[in-house]
Amino acid sequence: MTVYIARRLLQGVFVLFLVSVLTFFLIHLAPGGPSSLVDFTSTAAERDARLARFDLDRPVHERYLTWLGGVVLRGDLGTSINQGLPVVSLLRQRLGTTLRLAGAALLLASVFGVALGVIAAMGRNGWPDHLVSTVSTLGMSVPNFWLGIVAIIVFAVQLGWLPASGAGPIGQTVSLTDRLRHLALPAGVLAFSLMPNVVRVTRAALLEVAAADYVRTARAKGLMERSVLLKHTMRNALVPVVAVLGLITTVLFSGSVVIESVFGWAGLGRLAIEAANGRDYPVILGVTLLAGTVVVSVNLIVDLLYAAVDPRIRHG
Repeated sequence: MTVYIARRLLQGVFVLFLVSVLTFFLIHLAPGGPSSLVDFTSTAAERDARLARFDLDRPVHERYLTWLGGVVLRGDLGTSINQGLPVVSLLRQRLGTTLRLAGAALLLASVFGVALGVIAAMGRNGWPDHLVSTVSTLGMSVPNFWLGIVAIIVFAVQLGWLPASGAGPIGQTVSLTDRLRHLALPAGVLAFSLMPNVVRVTRAALLEVAAADYVRTARAKGLMERSVLLKHTMRNALVPVVAVLGLITTVLFSGSVVIESVFGWAGLGRLAIEAANGRDYPVILGVTLLAGTVVVSVNLIVDLLYAAVDPRIRHG
C-alpha cells in the first residue's frame, strides 16, 4: 500500500510540474502576453524600467526557473500586477468560498446521482428508468449559465425564496442558515450539471454486477432484491462510481468559473476572470496551479478510496 501511495504522489507532482510549465510558457509566449504590459509609445528608459519591474527583461526560461524556485522554496507565487498584493494572499481569501461551493455541489451530485442511478437500475426499462434518463439528459444538455439565470428568475425574483447572488451579507456575521440559503442556488445548478455522469455510471455498474454469478446465486437463495442490491451488488459497483467522482472534480473548477460569475460568488473562478481581463498574469498562474493541486489531491484520495474498495487495484 505504501508503494502504491508513493507512486501516486510522484505522478501527482509530475502532473503539477507539467501544468506549471505549460501555463507559464503559454502565457508568456502568446500574443497579448506580459510583454503587452509595456507601452511602446513611451521612452526607452521608461520601457526598460517597466520591463525590469515585471521581470520581463530576461529570457522566458530564466523567468520560469526563478518563479518555480520561489514556489518550491518559499511558497511565493509572485505579486499581483493590478492589486499589488501577494498572489498567495489573494488565493487564500477566495479559496474557502470556492471550496464551499465545489464541496456542496459534489456532495449533492454524489448523493442524488447514486440514488437516481440505483432507481434507474432497479426499474430497468420501466418508467423510473426513462424518467431518470430524461433528467440526466437535461443535465448534460442545458448550459450552466442559462440554468443559473432561470433559477435566479424563478427562485429569487418570482418566488423570493432564495437570494439571487453573493455568498452572504457583506461586513456582517453570517449565520449557518444564511450561508446555506446563499449556497443553495449556485451549488444546486452546478450539481445538476455534474449529476448525469454519476447517474449513468452508477446505473451501468449496477446492471453489470447484477449479471454476475454470485448475484444470481443470492437471488436463487430467496433473498429480497433490496438485500441483494445493498449487500452483494453495491460494493463491486462502487469502483467506477468513485472513479467518476474523481473525474468530475475537473469539471467542478471549470463549471465554478461560470457559476461564480452568474451568481456573484467571490471565489477563485471570479478571481481568474478578473485576472484574465486585467492581464494579471501572476494571479492567472497562481489560480491555475492551485486548481491543479486540488484536482491532483482529490484524484489521489479517489485512488486510495477505490483501492480500499477493490484490493486488486493496488496489488495490480
